[in-house]
Amino acid sequence: MNQDLTQQWLTEIQVLKEQMAGLQHDRDAAWESAQKWRQLYNTEAEQRRTDAQLSQQAIASLKADLHKLQGFEVETLAAATPVTAIQQEIEHLKSVEDLQTKLIAVIKERDRLLQALKTEQDNHAQTRNSLTTALGDAIDSLTRERAAAEKESHPRGQGDKEIGGQGETP
Repeated sequence: MNQDLTQQWLTEIQVLKEQMAGLQHDRDAAWESAQKWRQLYNTEAEQRRTDAQLSQQAIASLKADLHKLQGFEVETLAAATPVTAIQQEIEHLKSVEDLQTKLIAVIKERDRLLQALKTEQDNHAQTRNSLTTALGDAIDSLTRERAAAEKESHPRGQGDKEIGGQGETP
């Protein structure tokens, strides 16, 4: 009788050890999956930063082309300090009307760039939210799959019978 009870306890301990090993494996797999999702998120963020940088370079190139078309000497402006470049542009303005026209153009350009920045920030936030949602969905799905696999490998009824059987043994 004691030997049977001892054997049942040892069997139960072994089953619990196996379950614990399975759960640790599941935890490790979930961690790896989370790491993969983090890497995907970081890759996407890096791509967005690269795209933004390329866009800024394209804007700078287009501005240089625009200056050439407007008759400004880009080489002179690029070689000068920013303050000197601004002063040289101001010297080209002959009247208050020219200054107002230039100011309006600068304000429009600023507004356009602010809108482009806001759009990029919104896109980044949307990407972050999408990836976070996808990560959560993946973890939920993994949890459901593991729970289903656990139910298949250890049906509930068997565990209850074993414990009930222990109490009934005289």
